[in-house]
Amino acid sequence: MEAEFAGKVKCVFIDPPYNTGSAFTHYDDGVEHSIWLSLMRDRLEIIRRLLSEDGSLWITIDDNEAHYLKVLCDEVFGRRNFVVNALWQKRTSPDARLSIGDAHDHILIYAKSKDRFSLNRLSLSEEQTSQFKNPDNDSRGSWTSTDFTAQGWRPNQMYKITTTAGVEYEPPAGRCWSNIESEFKRLLSENRLWFGKDGAARPRVKNFLSEHEGVRAWSWWSNAEVGHNQEAKKEINTLFGADSFDTPKPERLIHRIIELATNPNDLVLDSFAGSGTTGAVAHKMGRRWIMVELGEHCHTHIIPRLQKVIDGEDQGGISKAVNWQGGGGFRYYKLAPSLLRQDAYGQWVINKEYNAEMLAQALCKLEGFTYAPSDAHYWMHGHSTERDFIYVTTANLNHEQLQQLSDEVGAERSLLVLCTAFRGRGDYPNLTVKKIPKQVLSRCEWGHDDYSLQVENLPKAPPQAPSTDSGRTGGMAKGRAVNVAQGGLFDEGEA
Repeated sequence: MEAEFAGKVKCVFIDPPYNTGSAFTHYDDGVEHSIWLSLMRDRLEIIRRLLSEDGSLWITIDDNEAHYLKVLCDEVFGRRNFVVNALWQKRTSPDARLSIGDAHDHILIYAKSKDRFSLNRLSLSEEQTSQFKNPDNDSRGSWTSTDFTAQGWRPNQMYKITTTAGVEYEPPAGRCWSNIESEFKRLLSENRLWFGKDGAARPRVKNFLSEHEGVRAWSWWSNAEVGHNQEAKKEINTLFGADSFDTPKPERLIHRIIELATNPNDLVLDSFAGSGTTGAVAHKMGRRWIMVELGEHCHTHIIPRLQKVIDGEDQGGISKAVNWQGGGGFRYYKLAPSLLRQDAYGQWVINKEYNAEMLAQALCKLEGFTYAPSDAHYWMHGHSTERDFIYVTTANLNHEQLQQLSDEVGAERSLLVLCTAFRGRGDYPNLTVKKIPKQVLSRCEWGHDDYSLQVENLPKAPPQAPSTDSGRTGGMAKGRAVNVAQGGLFDEGEA
């Protein structure tokens, strides 16, 4: 994924296992503290590379690991890129089982680069909107008013004001007017000052609802604004029945994060997808999204939930607030089997589940090449630029074969050759030859199917230049099959 999306994700939200030892049904929660931190570090480093320069990371966590995680995030992202620790009021009443009930969770917020980072304003709530009135029937619509004084003493803001009823005012003791006199006169001429119904009160500035740009968020997120645990459970139970998921987050909470951190069509990532709330909310809000989940609840919760969203059947959560009626779609990708396995002697060999096409596609992806086999040249299995190509074979290549490849590639092109073994005697300036097991092992740790998988040194996304021989690109599902007659990706006797 990193090869395609590095530097492109605007917002990452993760709700990782809290490591509380509460034995979550859907996560291994309660691993040893240092192991948990190590697992988180690996993911944070990948997340940072995936984020765009103006992107941000949002992590929900409780007191058990919040402060250790903060230090770890400081190390990975840099303390200068810490934005704030927002507190989410997750409960509606104290937990009677505890001496002091935990009312909140933490939301750690980090920017990829704080110099490039900015947050949107929040839309006004119904309660806030209800404060706007129009007592003077202003054609610009409803408004609220704010005081026209400021704290302190400034000589050019200490003038006398005469109201529309002829009453004169000086600034109150210890204060001055909010603006200089010329600005006051402009506001007065534009009917942006309010002196009360009788025109005799101190001036106040009219702020129109039609001109309001929203409000700034702060670090206290009450459950009245963004929901609570019980609300989240109710949303999930409505979709899947009682006790279907242990630790969901309310849709209103995710809505708040996405509203602040992204704009329509931005890319949102959740690498601990859980019950699929992030994808569901992002979809309803017109954002692109990626979710990653290794648990079986990908099939029992996430896919059915997203199908309900697309069909318009999910009218819970934020659906009514955003007028969601359904639409769109999603692609589902399943992790391929491990590319390598150990044989009876403990040696790493290519997994027999991989056929020629799967192997070529996997190694193209791993090396940062676009899989696009050529009809004209058997050794063109993919390209990274219009002059750089990759060839994958399980053959043992000798000097004559390598020399022939070098001659065919020519001086104007380069070729990465991945093979089982090779024996060369000469210098091939346009070839880079590597052994498949060793090359693959240097990239990843293999043989894991859970959250202990460590991925390192993945390639950066290559330039999107088309091949001179083939403009086709393909993925695991749509790539063209390798022609095994073209020089033999799997020649007879080599599998």
